[in-house]
Amino acid sequence: MAVVRALVAPRLAAASTFAPLPGLRPLLPHKPAPSPRAALHGSAPRPGARVALVLSGCGVYDGTELHEASAALVHLSRGGAEVQIFAPDVPQLHVIDHTKGQPSESESRNVLTESARIARGKITDLAQLSAANHDAAIFPGGFGAAKNLSTFAVDGKDCKVNKDVERVLKEFHKAGKPIGLCCIAPVLAAKVLRGVEVTVGHEQEEGGKWPYAGTAEAIKALGAKHCVKGVTEAHVDQKNKVVTTPAFMCETELHHIHDGIGAMVAKVLELARK
Repeated sequence: MAVVRALVAPRLAAASTFAPLPGLRPLLPHKPAPSPRAALHGSAPRPGARVALVLSGCGVYDGTELHEASAALVHLSRGGAEVQIFAPDVPQLHVIDHTKGQPSESESRNVLTESARIARGKITDLAQLSAANHDAAIFPGGFGAAKNLSTFAVDGKDCKVNKDVERVLKEFHKAGKPIGLCCIAPVLAAKVLRGVEVTVGHEQEEGGKWPYAGTAEAIKALGAKHCVKGVTEAHVDQKNKVVTTPAFMCETELHHIHDGIGAMVAKVLELARK
């Protein structure tokens, strides 16, 4: 360990001076306030659909499911989309120690600040998101959708939805622009958009393969229609332009989750072009 410290310490000390190396930018250069374009997740503008990705924190048990957010970003990038990432500037419901799966009573965190970890710092307050500036919106899952974007984790069918999340869903829906949601996030659409069709996968646990199957009944209680789909599939509500996929509502291999989110993204981009 002493050898490791001896090797690493000089590099950390050098980095802390923020001195630029030949051909490299400084680690933390001073820069002017970013333009709207600078907030986009990508260094170069693209001609594709402009998609808003809405996060709920960072970490499956109290925020956004990172694999789902990453899969959405990869598929959006391959689809030529121009992505801007948003999150509400609100406190998390609580903080979960992910090594124990238990609340950390002494901690409090902010949803926007935590979501910035996934966005590599390029993030905007959800209050600034307008459907007029985007062609589609996508909501990854993770318990943050049920804890920070809504109170579904506590109140079930009697939940309330964050005011900006509700506004965004209604704006995109009214404008006829597609909305994608995965994992537990479809409950947001079920609560806000009456009569919408969504999927969270299967309606029976099937020996633990679908541990959150009971969510389907809550969706029905919210007045929405639940459609049974496999983990690699996406359901498209053509009338409401809402696309959903089960993602981690299913206990399965990661590549199946990735493929299902890819199907959702592809359908969202297809609807955005119409």
